[in-house]
Amino acid sequence: MADRTRGVLFPERLPRLDRVAPGDAVGAVSWFWVPQWDLPAGVVSRQPILAYPAANLVVQDGEARLWGATTRVGERVLQGRGWAVGALLRPAALAVLTDAPSALVDDSRRLDEPGLVRAVGAAMPDVPAACAVMAAWVADRVGPVEGERELANDMVDLLSSDPAVVRVEDAARRLRVSVRTVQRLAHRTVGLPPAAIIRRRRLQEAAARIREDPTVPLALVAADAGYADQAHLARDFRTVLGLTPSTYRRTRTPPARG
Repeated sequence: MADRTRGVLFPERLPRLDRVAPGDAVGAVSWFWVPQWDLPAGVVSRQPILAYPAANLVVQDGEARLWGATTRVGERVLQGRGWAVGALLRPAALAVLTDAPSALVDDSRRLDEPGLVRAVGAAMPDVPAACAVMAAWVADRVGPVEGERELANDMVDLLSSDPAVVRVEDAARRLRVSVRTVQRLAHRTVGLPPAAIIRRRRLQEAAARIREDPTVPLALVAADAGYADQAHLARDFRTVLGLTPSTYRRTRTPPARG
């Protein structure tokens, strides 16, 4: 399982965050994530997120919402007291919950599922129980994962985790399908092109390396993440994050004290 803070640009600002295994929804959910916060009056916590290239099902503030994959940095703004129960969905699940994943990219839609919302709310703050409720709901709707949906899961696992996969052709060869099949499958089950999934993984890995080792040369970060050179890494940072790797390194700040 990937590190829970990969994609979190400033993990020192995180509230309490539990990550729970998919349970009955294995094959449909990568993991459940449950933040909880209780901030003093007037304190606002802002957390930029370079999300995984996947959709999320989230129960929060009395509603269930399906969030599509993202192409840019998002921001979670927390204040007061609250919680969310989220499921990082695998392609097999998203293909069932919507017939147009690409229409959800950088967007979301409310799900009319009051029973799910009530059941998750009743289970909280028991995190394992709340996740079990959501796992059962997802598993019931997705059913057995097989055929094309199983292939879609394998494709995203490969694109988003294997550093040896730097081109779509690499993934097609490993999956023993055509490049066109990989491209079609990504569009139908994720909503993003496979190259975008690879780029997101590389950018997450580079940001994590810069964050964890403040002395590592940026040229080495670029090479290890599969970039042609440091300039290509800097371009990706500027395009997606809005800042350069050097600026990101300089702006790492300690957590605010309430």
